[in-house]
Amino acid sequence: MTQLGARAVVLGGSMGGLLAARVLAESYAEVIVVERDQVLGVSTPRRGAPHTVHAHGLHARGHLILEELFPGLTDELRAAGVPTGDLGEMRWFFNGRRIQPARTGLVSVTAPRPVLENHVRNRVTAIANVRLIEECDVLGLVATDDHEQIVGVRVLRRTGPAEAEVIDADLVVDATGRGSRTPAWLDELGFQRPEEERVKVGLAYTTRHYRTRADMFDGVQSINPVASPRHPRGAFFGQVAPEVCILSLTGVLGDHPPTDPQAFLEFVRSLPVPDVYEAVRDAEALDAPVSFRFPASVRRRYDRLLRFPDRLLVVGDAFCSFNPVYGQGMSVAAVQAMTLRSHLRAGRPPAPHAFFTDLARAIDAPWDISAGGDLDFPGVEGRRTLKVRIGNAYMARLQYAATRDPEVTNGFMRVAGLMDPPEALMRPAMVRRVLRHAVRRPQPGPSWHDATPCAGPAERPR
Repeated sequence: MTQLGARAVVLGGSMGGLLAARVLAESYAEVIVVERDQVLGVSTPRRGAPHTVHAHGLHARGHLILEELFPGLTDELRAAGVPTGDLGEMRWFFNGRRIQPARTGLVSVTAPRPVLENHVRNRVTAIANVRLIEECDVLGLVATDDHEQIVGVRVLRRTGPAEAEVIDADLVVDATGRGSRTPAWLDELGFQRPEEERVKVGLAYTTRHYRTRADMFDGVQSINPVASPRHPRGAFFGQVAPEVCILSLTGVLGDHPPTDPQAFLEFVRSLPVPDVYEAVRDAEALDAPVSFRFPASVRRRYDRLLRFPDRLLVVGDAFCSFNPVYGQGMSVAAVQAMTLRSHLRAGRPPAPHAFFTDLARAIDAPWDISAGGDLDFPGVEGRRTLKVRIGNAYMARLQYAATRDPEVTNGFMRVAGLMDPPEALMRPAMVRRVLRHAVRRPQPGPSWHDATPCAGPAERPR
């Protein structure tokens, strides 16, 4: 590999920053990762990343990329007790109906996010030319006098001298997440801030962990009643360790799952299917419910800026932050790292505009999936184009067809896992399968509460 510079500095030591550091290490003599929290050896949620206590999944394409960048990582995780399974064989419910399971060959890793991140962080910091500075605040960028190039960052270490220092850099990569200050730094340097596209979903997660019992999952890795406009309360209930399972409840548009234990259980009972409630109503809870709010998906259009300082890039949630219920975040971060790698392998330092253009193309599909899906909820704020309306009408038909045809499930999971583009679901063979079962948009499935009081488990609507 051609060495493109003496030092690259990555701001942020979460998944996006770690994966950026991994590929930068191939092209820069030294890579420094600057992280505000203490993270080395940490495999539990931390103050700077409160969302990591909630359910996460590494799906399909993200898993393949991580395995390419860190060979043997999957076996390492399995040896540590992390569950893995086929994405299509989980128990999925859409619109109150269970879709047919399908063996897709797509691996889903349901490690707790801090555990997975710790394994990746250990792999990255084991690379000889990578160094991580933790408990360090980033104060700002250092630019040339004409502001056209970034040449370093100003930082303040919490455990060192009380004076700021400058870390010189040939390239700076902002991976600091949703709270990225790059828009403000651009303003200070005389550049325009990027436009933002927002889809205001008003989401909240509330999560609790339980001790796993043998009868909870009946051989599946997780049980996931996904929220829909008719059934807007959802849940992700899955195994995360040999004896521990996680239950993350979701509510949108202000209907947030409570943290009071009894009210939490009542929210579980209100889900459209009984599976999760029956598993946890008398289960041993390992902690108290905790909540996290996600007001809106945000896409910053750096690709549309006409001017941008050289030697500065933005990746991860700082570039685009997705509604987490779609499970795309870590996989998209992995896709972005491979986009960065392709630019590095061109043999010259990445040009910001060209990089942002390719990054925007890479996230178009996952953004369309998550933003389009959210806009199917009438109360969600956002622009409903004809493409969005047609897409949601077809998706309702496809999800119904998946309750009858495992081949539809397979195709759906390949798109959800970011293996295939959404257009794959519109191929003639798939359209024929869908319309065979749902020429008209089907009515949502009923809630199990609508069943007669004497209905037994086999009679409940599934």
